[in-house]
Amino acid sequence: MSAGESGVRARVGDWVIAVGVAAALLVTGLSGQRPATAPDVLGYALLTAGGLALSARRRTPVAVLAVTGLCAVGYQAAGFDVPAVAYLFAVYAAVRAGHRTVTVAASVATMAMLPLAALASGLHNTGEAFAQARGALELAWLIAAGAAGEALRQAERRADEAERTREETARRRADEERLHIARELHDSLTHQISVIKVQAEVAVHVARKRGEQVPEALLAIQEAGREASRELRATLRALRDDDTAPPRGLDDVPELVERASKAGLEATLTIGGQRHDMPIAVGRTVYRIVQESLTNIARHADAGTASVRIDCRPDAVAIRVDDDGKATPFTAPTPGVGLLGMRERVTALGGRLRAEPRGEGGFTVQAELPLDRTS
Repeated sequence: MSAGESGVRARVGDWVIAVGVAAALLVTGLSGQRPATAPDVLGYALLTAGGLALSARRRTPVAVLAVTGLCAVGYQAAGFDVPAVAYLFAVYAAVRAGHRTVTVAASVATMAMLPLAALASGLHNTGEAFAQARGALELAWLIAAGAAGEALRQAERRADEAERTREETARRRADEERLHIARELHDSLTHQISVIKVQAEVAVHVARKRGEQVPEALLAIQEAGREASRELRATLRALRDDDTAPPRGLDDVPELVERASKAGLEATLTIGGQRHDMPIAVGRTVYRIVQESLTNIARHADAGTASVRIDCRPDAVAIRVDDDGKATPFTAPTPGVGLLGMRERVTALGGRLRAEPRGEGGFTVQAELPLDRTS
């Protein structure tokens, strides 16, 4: 069932309950014996309003609590000795929504006003007024409604927590399995690639020693072997980062920029805002975004300059990496594994990522990562 269909069914159910309670209150009011001077129209209106207000108890439980309480006091003052059934439903909804303190305060105020309403209806005996008020809102039923709302709220909270735990466990197991597969691939491929690389380098060395021309295919195999070895080592190092090395974060970004500058790229770094205690996952993602962006610039952008800007805000951290490479809106590069990995990391933290050519030329990577202050 989709969320939209579930919402529609919940609203229909709320209206059915609201109309049913309003009808029950009206029937009870019509069958009761009231003083002849009671203002019937006002009483019936309050009985109806108290019941129909329950249709909004999911959206505005505190407001419905106030309305049903005032309606109960009102029709008691109008001479209708009718139990405050709608108010009990409102107490249940408000406690279920987590408004326990407000509910207790409203219930105490309602119970205090009901005897006064009974006296205002024409009763001159204080004992009878208190008895009528007690009949309209029994303390036991009030406690039962609140307890039922609290029990369901706790059950829903535990269910949500169990769902989150299941998701986290499944995600952790998936990460562990991916790490295991990556390590297996690395161990099996590294040996074969190393053999190919060594054989190619020996063949190139022998050919040059003999004064023979080295075939282009052999040189290509040699270079491909070197590059594949570097990629495998870098991949395994990144995968093992969480296990054997201290987690990389914002403090390690200057080292990345300095390394890029030494490699021939004119890279600059600007960190703005006031640094806060950054969650490890956010700091690691900042590092990976800058690392992958600078790596892509060095490999594919044919750029001379690059700028890295990190803004630390109270509720988020923003990263922007720009270059002056050859990318244009008309020659947008095909997204590769690096960009896909960045997007997965950012999405997992509830952030946003933009990676696209700039209008004035070059490429830009922009990300915003929220900082969860509740954890």
